[in-house]
Amino acid sequence: MTLAKGDYILLDYAVVSKDDGKVVETSQEAVAKEAGIYRPEEVYGPRLIILGETPLWEPVENALLSLDEGQEFEVEVPPEKAYGVRDPNKVKVVSIREFHRHGVIPSVGDVVDFEGQRARVVSISGGRVVLDFNHPLAGKTFIVKGRVVKKLNTVEERAVALLRLYLPRVSEEKIKISLDGDVMTVILPAEVLLYERIGGILLQYTSEVSSKFQGVKKVRFVEEVELKS
Repeated sequence: MTLAKGDYILLDYAVVSKDDGKVVETSQEAVAKEAGIYRPEEVYGPRLIILGETPLWEPVENALLSLDEGQEFEVEVPPEKAYGVRDPNKVKVVSIREFHRHGVIPSVGDVVDFEGQRARVVSISGGRVVLDFNHPLAGKTFIVKGRVVKKLNTVEERAVALLRLYLPRVSEEKIKISLDGDVMTVILPAEVLLYERIGGILLQYTSEVSSKFQGVKKVRFVEEVELKS
């Protein structure tokens, strides 16, 4: 049976610029390293997608709705379905004095805030600064390749995947979630006790549990500390 809106899936993917073949985004660490876009602060691995809820480019979502668990896809996404068509009216020339008034010395390639909008500095010449307010990837066509790694069918599986959106550095193996009637018990490793604002994070998570799992009336958190003998 193919996927449907409302399904929870784990998705591996790569977004490739069609004109030059460069990978601009991926969920896979090895692909990121090979493409030279690896960021140590990023947590790589299959991404949770809730079909019909998680924001996706339309061609990608349509492709997923024709697949099942374990299947791969490749789809082309035109500019108007991605970051938009480049708009020449969004390229403006301003006086460099506007920056100096705020103590800013712009350089070509900088991304700056100007009158409440973000823009890229294209060029600087004769006291004039050319700003491009288009998205940096506007006008590009992309090829999106991916695979549905897993479909999450149980409330427990879905709850774990949702929690990892809030605690991405806690591995799935360290989280245990069980459901007994309308009570959900979440067992967390001791390391979460060191997280800043952990109370606020867990409150946000419980709010999401309440909206997504109608049968759950109470969430119980347990921090499990293993003692050395």
